[in-house]
Amino acid sequence: MLSKYYPYYQRLLKLAVPLVLTQAGQMIVHLVDNAMVGRVGTTELAAASFANSIFMIGMIFGIGIFIGITPIIGKALGQNTPNHIAQIIKNGLALSALITALVFIVMWMVSYLMPYMKQPEAVYKMAVPYYQLLSYSLIPLFIFMLFKQIGEGLGNTVIAMIATITSNILNIGLNWVLIFGKLGFPELGLLGAGYATLISRITMPILIYFGFKATQSINDYLKLLPGVKTQWQGIKKIFAVGFPISGQMLVEISTFSLGAIMMGWIGDVELAAHQVALGLASFTFMVANGIAMATTIRVSHQIGQHDYKSMKNVSLSAVHLVLAYMLLCGIGFIVFRHQLPRLFSPDPLVIKQTASLLVIAGLFQLFDGLQVVSLGILRGFSDVKKPMIMAGISYMLIGLPTSYLFAFTFNFGPEGIWLGFVTGLGTAGLMFARRIIKNKINETPAEANNE
Repeated sequence: MLSKYYPYYQRLLKLAVPLVLTQAGQMIVHLVDNAMVGRVGTTELAAASFANSIFMIGMIFGIGIFIGITPIIGKALGQNTPNHIAQIIKNGLALSALITALVFIVMWMVSYLMPYMKQPEAVYKMAVPYYQLLSYSLIPLFIFMLFKQIGEGLGNTVIAMIATITSNILNIGLNWVLIFGKLGFPELGLLGAGYATLISRITMPILIYFGFKATQSINDYLKLLPGVKTQWQGIKKIFAVGFPISGQMLVEISTFSLGAIMMGWIGDVELAAHQVALGLASFTFMVANGIAMATTIRVSHQIGQHDYKSMKNVSLSAVHLVLAYMLLCGIGFIVFRHQLPRLFSPDPLVIKQTASLLVIAGLFQLFDGLQVVSLGILRGFSDVKKPMIMAGISYMLIGLPTSYLFAFTFNFGPEGIWLGFVTGLGTAGLMFARRIIKNKINETPAEANNE
């Protein structure tokens, strides 16, 4: 029965592998940051968790908007309209300038509110300067992400992968030098990790730009840019697709970020354990997300070509791959729950607490996989508004209150916060999958796009 999907598995994985490596590469650096900072001290690890939890909200907002350009370009590519593709790229560049300026200003202002978020004094004093460095790194990161999404819409996922891996290697080396004070540099601790992140992210847009210039199939579109004008309607179209994607991603990541703030109310050991467990869960998620992103590209291409049968088979093959992978990851988390935390912290209290959280992480892997691959399919249809509402209900109205209820009313502590994560992800995964089955997978492409 599954044999008919083998060609679709192969084509999807060929596109997905560079995306997976890009996503995994970003998370590997995050995990290495945690491991190196954790060697400095538990307070430093807790401060990194606090700062990153807030930073992720602004970062995800911008990235989500840029993701909106991928299915639009993908559909235009399927229709073979080069000038229209150049127009979309130019509109995307204008939109990115506006979004980058807005998000940077807001995030910088948030740094002045961090001392009032009821975190331990030692934690927020370390977190603020580190967070401000991360805010600066947002500018080159957003430029890179826009080009990355353009490349993906055009079916090229390799250039972004090379740029990401190269900058990640640089980041790891700079971490070693600046965190621990090697090669004659001062020992900067957590602040060193911030400088390393900033420098490595500056290299990313430079690398991807020259990669695009060296790739004729992409450079041909860049050459058309001087001949097209920025159009406000085109900018609004990208924003109309990207903003709901951003909103959906934002409510999901905000759940985990607010969960980290609640974890800080319990203590710095619990916050450090949350950082380690979430980093591991995020790593497995990013691999699944890479497959989901490839699914968006393939579905949008098939819709542009009006090939409904292939679109349906691509969607189902993606579900098979993601759920099988996440099942293995969940088993791995539970089996190796005592060994994995030792890679990030020598503190026995942090190790014990992380092991407990990893059991819960193992339980929500299938739900996490289901929700992300379902979103990948829906984004291929440019179906983004109702999923954003569903995400808000799942994470903010169901998941987050459940976290608070279990943690502080029923006194489950850190595990209660993570049980709320399970509830939110499970609700979202089932709602997204139901929408695909009921409203999308049996429609014609024309009907799907007219909603």
